[in-house]
Amino acid sequence: MRIVPRALFGAISALIIATGSVVVTAGSASAAPAKLSQSQASSQLGAAGIRVTSSGGCTTRSNSSCTSLSQVNAATIQGAVTLKNASGCALTVTGGTEVGHASGTYSHYNGYKLDFAITSCLTNYITGNFTSIGGSKWKAGSGNIYYSESNHWDVTFYSCGC
Repeated sequence: MRIVPRALFGAISALIIATGSVVVTAGSASAAPAKLSQSQASSQLGAAGIRVTSSGGCTTRSNSSCTSLSQVNAATIQGAVTLKNASGCALTVTGGTEVGHASGTYSHYNGYKLDFAITSCLTNYITGNFTSIGGSKWKAGSGNIYYSESNHWDVTFYSCGC
């Protein structure tokens, strides 16, 4: 148990009264990222003018021929919207949370990555505005990583900034 010094007690009491809530923390835990459904993610991307295509014409997460957005992180979708607005480029998502991508903590399946169709506009924006970190990879000031693969940009969204 932690004892609150008397000097802080008044400030904490005022905060509780002002907000009506109490936050108790133990150590440094990080919250799980907010997840979106297929419908929510598709709607947000569509509203921003971002297309989603699938080689299989489907959205089933368990099918690698589909492009699924089920269980994508909300920050990933916001990152895509930020990228579109900052770049002024037309964006097309070609890969999402479906199976068939590499595994790992910051993976497609875990909702951190999207694949985008390569366009000259997007390539010029990424290579002209972000820092090359070698191996066909660029890093944005936000920490997001852009990897030029053979036929798409593989983007890891650590934050919702581009």
